Amino acid sequence: MTIVRVENLSKIYPVAIKQPGIKGTLKHFFQRQYREIKAVQDISFSIEAGEMVGFLGPNGAGKTTTLKMLTGLIHPSSGQVRVAGYVPFRRQPQFLSKTSLVMGQKQQLLWDLPALDSLKINAAIYNLSDQVFEQRLGELSEMLSLQQKLTQPVRKLSLGERMKAELLAALLHHPQVLFLDEPTLGLDVNAQVAVREFLREYNLRYQATILLTSHYMADITALCKRVLLIHQGQLMYDGALEELLERFAPCREVKVELAHPVEKAHLAQFGEIEAIDGQEVRFLIQREKLTTTIAQILAQLEVLDLSVSEPPIEEVIGRLFLSGKVSLTS
Repeated sequence: MTIVRVENLSKIYPVAIKQPGIKGTLKHFFQRQYREIKAVQDISFSIEAGEMVGFLGPNGAGKTTTLKMLTGLIHPSSGQVRVAGYVPFRRQPQFLSKTSLVMGQKQQLLWDLPALDSLKINAAIYNLSDQVFEQRLGELSEMLSLQQKLTQPVRKLSLGERMKAELLAALLHHPQVLFLDEPTLGLDVNAQVAVREFLREYNLRYQATILLTSHYMADITALCKRVLLIHQGQLMYDGALEELLERFAPCREVKVELAHPVEKAHLAQFGEIEAIDGQEVRFLIQREKLTTTIAQILAQLEVLDLSVSEPPIEEVIGRLFLSGKVSLTS
């Protein structure tokens, strides 16, 4: 069942143009001129119930603007949006009870109060009975390992604990659709792993639909089989993450530790050199040439260690954004 449907969605912002100086100020006041910023341009996609989809793009690509339109925070300039059967910008109570938005750089919990007090307010807003509230609170706090932290003022929680509490607050009413905008932003590695494990378990337990944006590619690879790529407001790719890597990462990364340093000019014959750090060299080598090239390296160089791996996914995605040549077809 399709739970999120987006058709030809666009958002254009008028931005005032002001010239410097007094003359520019007067003209700006009496005869204001505008230019258009196309934050999102004619994008279309659909998400099935229970899917976890990664939403990728560089800063300013239009990810957050799209999420705000999907949650009804801003009105689209054109196009159609349906989430859980509702038009988001109408902000109907039934729609609000089925969706939730978590932004890593924003917080909904009251800073000086215990998280539990804010959770009780949320329970009242969503008309949860005391019994349902206690049951969901116990279940989610156990999943997030927060049982002993909810009575502490939010300001005394660590960043990772605060993000867990934010997730608990956002999920207290058991939304069908969860929009996550950088949920692991600024967290240390252990906290990131804990949040990912919780989201995976929550998705499996409740079949919640999740659309996730993150600059930490480990979030995407750990949770999402499908990704949407947006660049300069346009949807560039919609399909499987694995297929994206197969199509646009035609190379393998070969890391070689040499017995002694070798001139770069001599190493260049084996493939594209990614980096040289003392006696350690990283090559990018075409897949079809991998076996032959490794044999040449072993025959011509004194090798202490050699390993082959996929290039880091963030580098693959970065090259795609720079080239701007990703086909929309999956």
